[in-house]
Amino acid sequence: MERGTSSWASSGYLYEVFLNFRGVDTRHGFTDFLYHGMVGAGILVFRDSESLHVGEEIGAELLQAIENSKIYIPIFSANYVSSCWCLRELAYMVKCTLKSNGNKEILPIFLDVEPVDVKLKTNLYKQTLSKLQQTLCSEVESWQKALIVVGKIKGWNLKKDESQVDLIQSVIEAVLVKLNVKYKNVTEHLVGVDDRVEAIIKILDVESDGVKFLTIHGMGGVGKQH
Repeated sequence: MERGTSSWASSGYLYEVFLNFRGVDTRHGFTDFLYHGMVGAGILVFRDSESLHVGEEIGAELLQAIENSKIYIPIFSANYVSSCWCLRELAYMVKCTLKSNGNKEILPIFLDVEPVDVKLKTNLYKQTLSKLQQTLCSEVESWQKALIVVGKIKGWNLKKDESQVDLIQSVIEAVLVKLNVKYKNVTEHLVGVDDRVEAIIKILDVESDGVKFLTIHGMGGVGKQH
Protein backbone atom coordinates (compact mmCIF):
# COMPACT_ATOMS: atom_id res chain seq x y z
CA MET A 1 0.00 0.00 0.00
CA GLU A 2 1.29 3.45 -0.84
CA ARG A 3 0.19 6.87 0.25
CA GLY A 4 0.87 10.02 -1.68
CA THR A 5 1.92 13.08 0.24
CA SER A 6 -0.09 16.29 0.50
CA SER A 7 0.32 19.70 2.10
CA TRP A 8 -3.41 19.92 2.73
CA ALA A 9 -6.30 17.54 3.30
CA SER A 10 -10.02 17.74 2.74
CA SER A 11 -11.83 18.29 6.02
CA GLY A 12 -12.87 15.04 7.65
CA TYR A 13 -11.01 12.77 5.25
CA LEU A 14 -7.77 10.86 5.73
CA TYR A 15 -7.28 10.54 1.96
CA GLU A 16 -8.58 12.60 -0.91
CA VAL A 17 -8.42 9.82 -3.51
CA PHE A 18 -8.47 6.03 -3.38
CA LEU A 19 -7.17 4.29 -6.51
CA ASN A 20 -8.65 0.90 -7.33
CA PHE A 21 -6.99 -1.05 -10.16
CA ARG A 22 -5.68 -4.40 -11.39
CA GLY A 23 -1.96 -4.19 -10.72
CA VAL A 24 -0.83 -6.65 -13.37
CA ASP A 25 -2.62 -4.61 -16.03
CA THR A 26 -1.80 -1.03 -15.13
CA ARG A 27 0.43 -0.64 -12.08
CA HIS A 28 3.66 0.09 -13.98
CA GLY A 29 1.93 2.09 -16.70
CA PHE A 30 -1.19 4.22 -16.61
CA THR A 31 -1.89 3.93 -12.87
CA ASP A 32 1.71 4.75 -11.99
CA PHE A 33 1.60 7.90 -14.13
CA LEU A 34 -1.76 8.93 -12.68
CA TYR A 35 -0.62 8.33 -9.12
CA HIS A 36 2.57 10.38 -9.44
CA GLY A 37 0.69 13.10 -11.32
CA MET A 38 -1.78 13.41 -8.46
CA VAL A 39 0.94 13.40 -5.84
CA GLY A 40 2.74 16.12 -7.79
CA ALA A 41 -0.48 18.15 -7.76
CA GLY A 42 -0.65 17.92 -3.96
CA ILE A 43 -3.42 15.31 -3.80
CA LEU A 44 -3.32 12.78 -0.96
CA VAL A 45 -3.71 9.40 -2.67
CA PHE A 46 -4.07 5.86 -1.38
CA ARG A 47 -2.84 3.31 -3.91
CA ASP A 48 -3.48 -0.30 -3.01
CA SER A 49 -1.86 -3.43 -4.42
CA GLU A 50 -3.91 -6.58 -4.44
CA SER A 51 -0.70 -8.63 -4.72
CA LEU A 52 0.11 -7.78 -1.08
CA HIS A 53 -3.03 -9.40 0.31
CA VAL A 54 -3.48 -12.93 1.56
CA GLY A 55 -6.85 -14.58 2.16
CA GLU A 56 -10.33 -13.36 1.35
CA GLU A 57 -11.07 -10.76 4.03
CA ILE A 58 -10.38 -7.06 3.47
CA GLY A 59 -8.22 -5.92 6.38
CA ALA A 60 -9.16 -3.15 8.80
CA GLU A 61 -6.52 -0.73 7.44
CA LEU A 62 -7.83 -1.09 3.89
CA LEU A 63 -11.44 -0.68 5.00
CA GLN A 64 -10.44 2.46 6.88
CA ALA A 65 -8.64 3.83 3.83
CA ILE A 66 -11.76 3.34 1.71
CA GLU A 67 -14.10 4.76 4.36
CA ASN A 68 -11.89 7.80 4.86
CA SER A 69 -11.43 8.71 1.21
CA LYS A 70 -13.55 11.32 -0.54
CA ILE A 71 -13.12 10.27 -4.18
CA TYR A 72 -12.83 6.74 -5.54
CA ILE A 73 -11.21 6.13 -8.91
CA PRO A 74 -11.60 2.57 -10.21
CA ILE A 75 -9.49 1.90 -13.31
CA PHE A 76 -11.21 -0.75 -15.39
CA SER A 77 -8.85 -2.79 -17.55
CA ALA A 78 -9.35 -5.96 -19.57
CA ASN A 79 -8.46 -8.28 -16.67
CA TYR A 80 -9.92 -6.18 -13.87
CA VAL A 81 -12.47 -8.77 -12.75
CA SER A 82 -9.75 -11.42 -12.52
CA SER A 83 -8.86 -9.78 -9.20
CA CYS A 84 -11.23 -10.61 -6.37
CA TRP A 85 -9.55 -7.84 -4.37
CA CYS A 86 -10.44 -5.24 -6.98
CA LEU A 87 -14.03 -6.42 -6.89
CA ARG A 88 -14.20 -6.47 -3.09
CA GLU A 89 -12.84 -2.95 -2.95
CA LEU A 90 -15.28 -1.80 -5.64
CA ALA A 91 -18.29 -3.25 -3.83
CA TYR A 92 -17.24 -1.53 -0.61
CA MET A 93 -16.61 1.75 -2.42
CA VAL A 94 -20.13 1.64 -3.82
CA LYS A 95 -21.52 0.87 -0.36
CA CYS A 96 -19.64 3.79 1.21
CA THR A 97 -20.72 6.14 -1.56
CA LEU A 98 -24.39 5.24 -1.29
CA LYS A 99 -24.49 5.97 2.44
CA SER A 100 -22.41 9.17 2.25
CA ASN A 101 -25.33 11.48 1.39
CA GLY A 102 -23.48 12.78 -1.64
CA ASN A 103 -20.21 13.47 0.18
CA LYS A 104 -18.30 10.77 -1.66
CA GLU A 105 -18.00 10.20 -5.39
CA ILE A 106 -16.84 7.51 -7.81
CA LEU A 107 -15.01 8.64 -10.96
CA PRO A 108 -14.43 5.61 -13.18
CA ILE A 109 -11.77 5.30 -15.86
CA PHE A 110 -12.45 2.83 -18.66
CA LEU A 111 -9.00 1.77 -19.86
CA ASP A 112 -9.29 -0.09 -23.17
CA VAL A 113 -12.71 -1.37 -22.10
CA GLU A 114 -16.14 0.10 -22.69
CA PRO A 115 -18.78 1.10 -20.13
CA VAL A 116 -21.00 -1.63 -21.61
CA ASP A 117 -18.37 -4.19 -20.60
CA VAL A 118 -18.47 -2.95 -17.01
CA LYS A 119 -22.28 -2.94 -17.06
CA LEU A 120 -21.99 -6.64 -17.98
CA LYS A 121 -23.70 -6.26 -21.33
CA THR A 122 -20.85 -8.07 -23.10
CA ASN A 123 -18.90 -11.25 -22.37
CA LEU A 124 -15.62 -9.52 -21.47
CA TYR A 125 -16.33 -9.49 -17.73
CA LYS A 126 -19.33 -11.81 -17.66
CA GLN A 127 -17.35 -14.92 -18.57
CA THR A 128 -14.79 -14.42 -15.81
CA LEU A 129 -17.49 -13.68 -13.25
CA SER A 130 -19.32 -16.85 -14.24
CA LYS A 131 -16.21 -18.88 -13.43
CA LEU A 132 -15.76 -17.09 -10.10
CA GLN A 133 -19.38 -17.75 -9.23
CA GLN A 134 -18.66 -21.46 -9.01
CA THR A 135 -16.51 -20.93 -5.90
CA LEU A 136 -17.54 -17.49 -4.62
CA CYS A 137 -21.25 -17.51 -5.33
CA SER A 138 -22.36 -15.26 -2.46
CA GLU A 139 -19.83 -12.53 -3.24
CA VAL A 140 -20.16 -12.48 -7.01
CA GLU A 141 -23.74 -11.21 -6.89
CA SER A 142 -22.66 -8.11 -4.93
CA TRP A 143 -19.74 -7.60 -7.33
CA GLN A 144 -22.06 -7.74 -10.31
CA LYS A 145 -24.35 -5.13 -8.77
CA ALA A 146 -21.38 -2.87 -8.01
CA LEU A 147 -20.04 -3.16 -11.56
CA ILE A 148 -23.39 -2.27 -13.07
CA VAL A 149 -23.77 0.75 -10.76
CA VAL A 150 -20.31 2.11 -11.55
CA GLY A 151 -20.58 1.28 -15.25
CA LYS A 152 -23.46 3.74 -15.47
CA ILE A 153 -21.40 6.60 -14.03
CA LYS A 154 -19.92 9.04 -16.50
CA GLY A 155 -16.16 8.86 -16.42
CA TRP A 156 -13.22 8.78 -18.81
CA ASN A 157 -13.00 6.29 -21.64
CA LEU A 158 -9.45 5.90 -22.98
CA LYS A 159 -9.15 4.50 -26.48
CA LYS A 160 -5.97 2.80 -27.66
CA ASP A 161 -5.11 5.66 -30.01
CA GLU A 162 -5.70 8.43 -27.47
CA SER A 163 -3.14 10.22 -25.32
CA GLN A 164 -2.81 8.93 -21.76
CA VAL A 165 -1.12 12.20 -20.81
CA ASP A 166 -4.17 14.25 -21.82
CA LEU A 167 -6.53 11.94 -19.96
CA ILE A 168 -4.42 11.98 -16.80
CA GLN A 169 -4.30 15.77 -16.86
CA SER A 170 -8.08 15.86 -17.28
CA VAL A 171 -8.57 13.53 -14.31
CA ILE A 172 -6.25 15.56 -12.07
CA GLU A 173 -7.96 18.83 -12.98
CA ALA A 174 -11.39 17.35 -12.30
CA VAL A 175 -10.27 15.97 -8.93
CA LEU A 176 -8.81 19.33 -7.87
CA VAL A 177 -12.06 21.07 -8.73
CA LYS A 178 -14.12 18.50 -6.82
CA LEU A 179 -11.83 18.84 -3.81
CA ASN A 180 -12.38 22.60 -4.03
CA VAL A 181 -8.68 23.34 -3.78
CA LYS A 182 -8.12 26.97 -2.85
CA TYR A 183 -4.35 26.84 -2.98
CA LYS A 184 -1.55 24.45 -3.75
CA ASN A 185 1.94 24.59 -2.34
CA VAL A 186 4.73 24.50 -4.91
CA THR A 187 8.45 24.11 -4.58
CA GLU A 188 10.53 27.19 -3.81
CA HIS A 189 12.94 26.21 -6.55
CA LEU A 190 10.86 26.61 -9.69
CA VAL A 191 12.67 25.90 -12.93
CA GLY A 192 12.33 27.97 -16.09
CA VAL A 193 10.12 30.76 -14.75
CA ASP A 194 12.62 33.62 -14.41
CA ASP A 195 12.38 34.63 -18.07
CA ARG A 196 8.58 34.59 -17.89
CA VAL A 197 8.56 36.73 -14.74
CA GLU A 198 10.87 39.25 -16.37
CA ALA A 199 8.69 39.34 -19.50
CA ILE A 200 5.56 40.05 -17.43
CA ILE A 201 7.32 42.80 -15.45
CA LYS A 202 8.46 44.38 -18.71
CA ILE A 203 4.92 44.28 -20.14
CA LEU A 204 3.47 45.80 -16.97
CA ASP A 205 6.11 48.56 -16.99
CA VAL A 206 5.87 48.85 -13.22
CA GLU A 207 7.87 52.08 -13.13
CA SER A 208 5.29 53.98 -15.17
CA ASP A 209 2.40 56.02 -13.74
CA GLY A 210 -0.15 54.53 -16.11
CA VAL A 211 -2.91 52.07 -15.15
CA LYS A 212 -2.62 48.54 -16.53
CA PHE A 213 -4.75 45.46 -16.12
CA LEU A 214 -3.43 41.91 -15.82
CA THR A 215 -5.88 39.09 -16.50
CA ILE A 216 -5.23 35.63 -15.09
CA HIS A 217 -7.29 32.79 -16.53
CA GLY A 218 -7.44 29.08 -15.91
CA MET A 219 -9.61 26.26 -14.56
CA GLY A 220 -11.74 26.95 -11.52
CA GLY A 221 -10.56 25.95 -8.07
CA VAL A 222 -6.78 26.28 -8.50
CA GLY A 223 -6.34 29.51 -6.56
CA LYS A 224 -6.21 32.28 -9.16
CA GLN A 225 -7.44 34.70 -6.52
CA HIS A 226 -4.15 34.26 -4.69
